[in-house]
Amino acid sequence: MRSPLRHRLRPILGLAAGALVLAACSPGEVVSGSQSAAAPASSVAPSSVDPKSFAGQTLTYVYFTDGPDEKATRTAIAAFESDTGAKVNLQIVPFADLEKSLQARLSGGDSPDVARVADWHPYDDQLVALDPYVGSAFAGEFIEGSAAASKNAAGAMVAVPSDLTMNGPLVNTDAFTKAGVALPTADKPWTWETMVADAKKVQAANKMESAIAIDKSGHRLSTVLSQFGTRMIGPDGKQALDTAKTEKALGLLSGLMQDGTVQKDFWLESGSRYKGANDMFLAGAVPVYISGNWQVAQFNSSAKFGWAAVPNPCEETCGGFPGGKYMVAFQGGKNPALAAHFLQFMNSKEQQAQIDPVAGWLPTRRDLVESGVTYPERGDDMNAFLADVAKTPTEDFATVSSPAFSASATSLVEQMSALAAGEVDVPTAVAALQKEITGNVESAGK
Repeated sequence: MRSPLRHRLRPILGLAAGALVLAACSPGEVVSGSQSAAAPASSVAPSSVDPKSFAGQTLTYVYFTDGPDEKATRTAIAAFESDTGAKVNLQIVPFADLEKSLQARLSGGDSPDVARVADWHPYDDQLVALDPYVGSAFAGEFIEGSAAASKNAAGAMVAVPSDLTMNGPLVNTDAFTKAGVALPTADKPWTWETMVADAKKVQAANKMESAIAIDKSGHRLSTVLSQFGTRMIGPDGKQALDTAKTEKALGLLSGLMQDGTVQKDFWLESGSRYKGANDMFLAGAVPVYISGNWQVAQFNSSAKFGWAAVPNPCEETCGGFPGGKYMVAFQGGKNPALAAHFLQFMNSKEQQAQIDPVAGWLPTRRDLVESGVTYPERGDDMNAFLADVAKTPTEDFATVSSPAFSASATSLVEQMSALAAGEVDVPTAVAALQKEITGNVESAGK
């Protein structure tokens, strides 16, 4: 088992920033060329800005909502408007339409000032380099993995990590109690071997269909790869799967599908498309479900039995696998200085501490990850996920933020499904996966 935050947050290679010399500017003024996303950002002091210098100005914020976060976001926006005298025009679009809508606006000369996005790479060459406005030290306010994942190839911070997700197990506590099986704790987490053994005992005692469920998702499968000490894409952006470790991880999962511990038919349905196993868990058909913190709000209102989030199992490493969203500012916006100030304000300690409990988000800020967040409901479960953030290898943040991750996650699901169907053996699946990831990386770089 790996040790706490100070030992797990290791530097990401290849993300060192270069020097940037700034001319003096008045509050709110844009330095010519300083908004270029190619600008490196080493030891840059923030520009001195009087928030009231933005009074009377308007900022457009393109936003997609996960649900309760909209109310908390509007509260934070109201505080920003009060602090600056500026007006924020919040424009909500469905997530499914977000990238298409943004690309159309950017190409049509109708750029918003700011947007919330799941992936900033599609807009890389149109983003404001934030360091001249917020200072290069601002990135250090966030956990190292998120901070590194917010920088472009030149080392400039072009996105602010606004909220975090973490994969991990949820368990049916009523079923565990009936079986007389103790739950894992942060001090005594499961290994994969002990998790499987305990899940099988609980399954048998409660006559459940299977012992473990995991979403049909390359993102969720990446959790297992990480725990076995490997990942699809490394911090250098290249294919990084360790052959032996990947064979061990996928071989384990394949074996669990073949013996019924994990329901094989679930993995043979729907091709490579995502499929959640939440309905299986809510139906009481499985005692252990590997998903993520976003399920907490749903289960709080939908589960008809006792349940809890528990620590991830540990193999070579502990922790889960991250995801999250970013806030970005566009070069085509009217005032990059106002946009940068808005991003900094919305992701201050005070605002993340206000937004996250209402939205059901995990914080990205180092101080809040270390201190924890007080959630009004299911706080122990949310903080179980939050505790695993510190145990998750920093390299995983580079993996999930890679432009090649999405395609590689699909490749991972396809190879896992082929293993479940018995169409290939483990070495063949791993070799094919490595080849596909290499191709995905090359395609993403074009």
